[in-house]
Amino acid sequence: MANTSPSGIIEELQRIQAEAAKGVGALYDAEVKLADAENAFEKALQLAFMNAEGTVADRTAVSRLQASDARLQADLAKAEHNRIKLKLKQLELAQMSTQTIARMLETELKVLR
Repeated sequence: MANTSPSGIIEELQRIQAEAAKGVGALYDAEVKLADAENAFEKALQLAFMNAEGTVADRTAVSRLQASDARLQADLAKAEHNRIKLKLKQLELAQMSTQTIARMLETELKVLR
């Protein structure tokens, strides 16, 4: 944040709030995508297990191999979900930091008067 004028701080806080508001929707979308991907993985794994032949260990191994692409999609959806959560946390920290700067500026202006 380069502009530490009162109007610059207000603009920065508004920007952070707008981005955080978008993040809430993005987080919901990521949660839905993650749930769908995990559901698809579980279905693929169970179907592959039921259709496999051999011992339980063999069937488990075959089903895991056959469902590996679905597992990858679920893992990627989880990574996206975590990234959005981290971004929202960073926005929260940026907002707190900007609010601290605003209080420091307010104190400085009071002292100068």
